[in-house]
Amino acid sequence: MAGTVLFSLQKLNAFELTGAWTTSADKCGKVFARKGRANQVNFTNFSGAHGGGFIAEANRLRGKSDSCLIKSKKESDQSLNLVVMCGSGVMLSSVQFFLKVLDDDTISREFPGMEGMDVKYHRCRI
Repeated sequence: MAGTVLFSLQKLNAFELTGAWTTSADKCGKVFARKGRANQVNFTNFSGAHGGGFIAEANRLRGKSDSCLIKSKKESDQSLNLVVMCGSGVMLSSVQFFLKVLDDDTISREFPGMEGMDVKYHRCRI
């Protein structure tokens, strides 16, 4: 029973990354739109001109022209460490993302070894 309670608490504290994320909250409608019969969130034609972003799904991250499979995910305190495998059609590459959770709708991608280098992303409610 104690194990069940502990598991439930861990699940409550887990950060939900799923959603559409952009570098500027006021540009959500210019970066993302719902399209198709499934009304799925996708990128607009000129999303890059408005800062771009990414779409996080259960097991992958999607950019305007890339799709990456999440190979591993480690969550600790207020941070997420993701290792993703991306394919360009010619080769596969492994990329590591260090994300700091600022609040439920704001994260910061940090670049280890590059002090002061980070990019903030805001969740879009589309």
